[in-house]
Amino acid sequence: MTGRLDGRVAIVTGAAGGIGGGAARRFADEGASLVLSDINGEAVEAVAQEIRDKGGRAIAVQCDISVPEQIEAVVEATIQEYGTVDILANIAQGGLNEHALLENATEDEALTAYRTGPLQSMLFMQKCLPYMKEKGYGRVINTASGAAVSPRPGFSTYAMAKGAVMALTRVASQEWGQYGITTNTFLPVGRSDAFNLTEQGRQAAAMIESHSPVRRFGTPYDDVAPLLVFLASEESGYINGQAIGADGGITFIA
Repeated sequence: MTGRLDGRVAIVTGAAGGIGGGAARRFADEGASLVLSDINGEAVEAVAQEIRDKGGRAIAVQCDISVPEQIEAVVEATIQEYGTVDILANIAQGGLNEHALLENATEDEALTAYRTGPLQSMLFMQKCLPYMKEKGYGRVINTASGAAVSPRPGFSTYAMAKGAVMALTRVASQEWGQYGITTNTFLPVGRSDAFNLTEQGRQAAAMIESHSPVRRFGTPYDDVAPLLVFLASEESGYINGQAIGADGGITFIA
């Protein structure tokens, strides 16, 4: 590792596994001090302990991102532990219902996708802004999906929420760039252990691998997290308001 995040404080949501877990471990290996949040408190504490066992700095805060008070508690814990925040990686998202055809999508499904997608991203961003603005430095990384730009049947409410995350990110880039804060979105496709839990998941993984132009299914730590490290680093100071895929070329982003 290169120490590209030495001295930086990062919040990573959805850090118990998958893309969030890969990002947390990679950020730690690059020198960041971390606050890791996830609805699964036991699992996210295990990730934090793993980082501490390797000599890194990390605390875990259980957080249901649909509850604004819990979002505020994550940022408060960050300030109490480290005194500031430099990087916000909004990776957590709920409300994924692969079978929500538009004609059948319910108001509850749409509101859940909204609360756990663009709304929670906005609330985390607002809570972190004063500290980033005071320092004249910040990196905000939000998570979208290929479902928002290359949609498939059955992802109606999820695609809607991820499209809103991209719009939110672009607005923030225009308003906050003057303060030294860059705001970008990434669109990941990365293999996690969750794909191995069911036959449907294993079939989905095989389909993604066969359709990928690079003929493999990337992993969170090795293939997706390096992009996040770059977007979180000082080197990305001129990259702002962009949506960037980390997916082997499956999705084209206009």
